[in-house]
Amino acid sequence: MPKNQPMVNQHNLWKTFFIFLMPLIATNILQNLSGTINTIFVGQMMGVNAIAAVAVFFPILFFLMAFVIGLSAGATVLVGQAWGAQNIEKVRCVVGSTLFMTLIGGSIIALLGVVFAKHILLALGTDPDVMHLSLPYVQWMLAGSPLLFIYIIYTSILRGVGDSTTPLIVSGMTILIGLLITPVLIAGYFGFPKMGIIAPAIATIVGYFAVLVFLFVYLNKKDHPLKPNRLLLSHIRHHPELSKIVLRLGIPTGIQMVTTSVAGLVIVGLVNHYGSNATAAYGAVNQVLNYIQFPALSISIAASIFAAQAIGAGKSDLLAKVTRTALAMNILVTGSLVTLAYLFSKYLMALFITDPNVVALGQQLLFIVLWSILFFGASSIFASIMRASGTVTVPMIINIFAIIAIEVPCAYLFSQWWGLQGIWYAYALAFVCLCILQGLYYQLVWKRKTIQALI
Repeated sequence: MPKNQPMVNQHNLWKTFFIFLMPLIATNILQNLSGTINTIFVGQMMGVNAIAAVAVFFPILFFLMAFVIGLSAGATVLVGQAWGAQNIEKVRCVVGSTLFMTLIGGSIIALLGVVFAKHILLALGTDPDVMHLSLPYVQWMLAGSPLLFIYIIYTSILRGVGDSTTPLIVSGMTILIGLLITPVLIAGYFGFPKMGIIAPAIATIVGYFAVLVFLFVYLNKKDHPLKPNRLLLSHIRHHPELSKIVLRLGIPTGIQMVTTSVAGLVIVGLVNHYGSNATAAYGAVNQVLNYIQFPALSISIAASIFAAQAIGAGKSDLLAKVTRTALAMNILVTGSLVTLAYLFSKYLMALFITDPNVVALGQQLLFIVLWSILFFGASSIFASIMRASGTVTVPMIINIFAIIAIEVPCAYLFSQWWGLQGIWYAYALAFVCLCILQGLYYQLVWKRKTIQALI
């Protein structure tokens, strides 16, 4: 259980930041592994068509995640500020308001998703050969989506009060449940019905339901500040003013995610012109980059929470210290991972690719872009610190500008000049420009503002 005081009040900020950060990084990695493990089970036990059927849900899931991650980003800032002020009543109000929006939004998405699942799949151009597999899988996943949303929101809110350990515990539980249940339901072991393609969906739903029950019992038993008791549950209702602030903070994050996704589709289209080897290398490089970006993003999330708590505690003077600590942590942690990825690039590529020529190509592309993840991490930190104060629109515009005006056109232009490698030069350039622009706005504009708590 976290200490009932803001983390920024701890004497050694560097140590406190690091202790909070490590479970956060581990949680993000585990959550990514969860999807990978499900895919492995489906592929090994049901074949290529089943993988294709499951993959169809990814773009749908991304748009849903844009909604819920936006909500969680806004809620985490407000919870952090209220916790910094040691106002537990405000914390409960924010939690209640966010859970209310999540339940309403999740229920609508689940209902409409189940009813219109076939129309959605047709619009996405789903192969008729896998439609009979995709439809039931997507319907079950959408039906269970409110549980996923509540899980993400609640674990994000726990971090807002300085608890990054409990989310790690429940993340590990979801993976364990998936490992146990998915193969049993796919094949019908131990007398269970053979459920085929809907097995991973049911395992996912069961997993999230189980961890939510666990959270209810565990947090109450530990007398956690955010224990879901009668007092907290009574706040699950519409709070107009709080809802507006949560949405104002969260919607830009959602828009940013969608923009990034659409740009990613454009980039994939460019890569595909260079053949299947290029596409395979692109996929492998992105896998490696994802695992290096997770720590960078985790550092920015931690920075946002520490900054929000400092603002709530009326200690805006600590914001510069939080920023310096986060940037130093980015250099230390992300820089170490980048160095290791350079040293072991061949082996990392070989995890995903068997063809030696494609492995060599993947290495080339990785060498071009790896170093720029440090700039990506720094830009995320600047944006997160500003978001903690309620400044979200300009950082979002800067991010979208870097994608639309730099990354995508440069990827096209550089690919004409330097071929496939040019696309990765564009990635690196976009990350560097994004960092410079966010840093300039942070230093020249935002730092001159008067910072006040939002609630």
